[in-house]
Amino acid sequence: MKNIKLNRLLAIGVISLWSCNDKAPGVTPEEGDTNIISVTTSQFTSSNMALDTLTVHNFHRSVIANGMIDVPPENKASVSAYFSGYIKEIKLLPGQLVKKGQVLFTLENPEYVQIQREYLESKGQLKYLKADYERQKALASDKVTSQKSFLKAEADYEVILATHQSLRKKLVMMNISPDRVSGNNILSSITVTSPISGFVTSVNAIKGMFLTPSDIAVTITNTDHLHLELNIFEKDLLAIREGQAIKFRIQNTDEEFDATVYLIGKSVDPEKRTVAIHGHLRDESRIHAFAPGMYIEGEIQTSVHSAPSLPAEAVVNVENNYYVLVKRGVQDEALMLEKREVMVGTSDNAYTEILNASDFRKGTEFLTKGAFNLVLE
Repeated sequence: MKNIKLNRLLAIGVISLWSCNDKAPGVTPEEGDTNIISVTTSQFTSSNMALDTLTVHNFHRSVIANGMIDVPPENKASVSAYFSGYIKEIKLLPGQLVKKGQVLFTLENPEYVQIQREYLESKGQLKYLKADYERQKALASDKVTSQKSFLKAEADYEVILATHQSLRKKLVMMNISPDRVSGNNILSSITVTSPISGFVTSVNAIKGMFLTPSDIAVTITNTDHLHLELNIFEKDLLAIREGQAIKFRIQNTDEEFDATVYLIGKSVDPEKRTVAIHGHLRDESRIHAFAPGMYIEGEIQTSVHSAPSLPAEAVVNVENNYYVLVKRGVQDEALMLEKREVMVGTSDNAYTEILNASDFRKGTEFLTKGAFNLVLE
């Protein structure tokens, strides 16, 4: 009987000893899980890691729209001269600010003297022929003179009147005041003034050059109203509405600016299959940062939807599979993170939509900074 009890005690002791050896002391179930990553407090701090929860972010669907900065047609001027002449003086540089009516350059030509002489001659003849016409008219009404004499006086007067008025208009176009022209005041040179206020964008003339009416001497641009001239593909036209927001940046730069769709083109370019979009800057105080002709890259925001999301840095793409690191807890002063696969939706430069957000409990914390290297290790 004693032997039986002793054997039972030995058996129980062996079973107990096997059971104790089956689980090593201090080992947790996570230690055998390759999806669990341990990060020490010092690693977390030195690597500037951060934790955060899911947040609702507004994602904008957009249409690519590229183009350039421009000004309205009335804000551009190509300056020439109505009358040919040699450039006597020009002192302009590209970028120079000019005011409307400011002298741009001076022209010289003997023909200017001839026009003024003809004007003075017509002025003298007009005075004489007008008096003769009125005299013949009075005589004709009293039947003292023949109708033929009256008609000739009338015709001569109307011809010289037309000649005088046309020469007067020419002088005005030459920027010469007709009332100041006299036998003692005849000019051999004329000035060409700026039709608008703005900046000189090009100077195509030099002193001594012979300028004809078909030659463009100076171009001027008024930048008080800069706008966007964009192009979209015809397939995107149905999504565009006036008033939609535009995000754009100067080509090969990162800073973004805001604008609004103001006008939508009503025709399709037959070669490029694009439609023109006219946009206005939202912040007119930033006009000084741009210049007409700058190429821009833009996006027209056509719709918006809100969705649970994480910072883009928190989602790691591994061969088209997307992973995040979820906080499991703290053990031995180390942060325990679990690698979890997620389904992603819309993404912008800042956030990525998490389609399976319901798989995570409310308040779940994710590693939002420093996830990339940990996931790939």
